[in-house]
Formats: sequence, C-alpha cells, structure tokens
Amino acid sequence: MPHLTKPILSLKQFILKQEVKTLYRHIFRAIRKVPDPAHRKELTEWARRDFRANANYTDEVTVRMYLRYGERCLRELETSLNLAK
Repeated sequence: MPHLTKPILSLKQFILKQEVKTLYRHIFRAIRKVPDPAHRKELTEWARRDFRANANYTDEVTVRMYLRYGERCLRELETSLNLAK
C-alpha cells in the first residue's frame, strides 16, 4: 500500500487553517461557560456538526465567509453569556 501524504498548503491556506482552528477553540471555550448542561450539549453538537459540514471547502473566499459567520455566532454567544450574568 503506497504511503499517502497530505498536500502541501500555500501560505494563505495555512493561515486560513490556523484561523479556523483558533475560532474552533474559542467557540468551545465559550460553550464551556454555558451554565445549563442541556444547552451546552446542544451547542457542542451544533458547533461540531457545522465545522464538519464545512470542512471540505478549500476556496479562500468560501472559507473566509464561513469564518466570518463563525465569528458572528461566537460574538452572539458571548453577548448572551454576558447578559445572563
């Protein structure tokens, strides 16, 4: 069986991938602050499902569009958490 290697990413692709990973971590850190376990579980499933559903996009414009969507969702979640305090 031949050894399969991952394709080499361009600098732009590498930076985008890092931005996606950072957003993913920030979303899950925010979700950990949700006090209700049922809501926390629902948000965790939603985030994982969204990231998996969009993992196959490689076009820079599309990835940036989804990054902005994720950042907007994160801001909304953080705002809701701050209001709930």
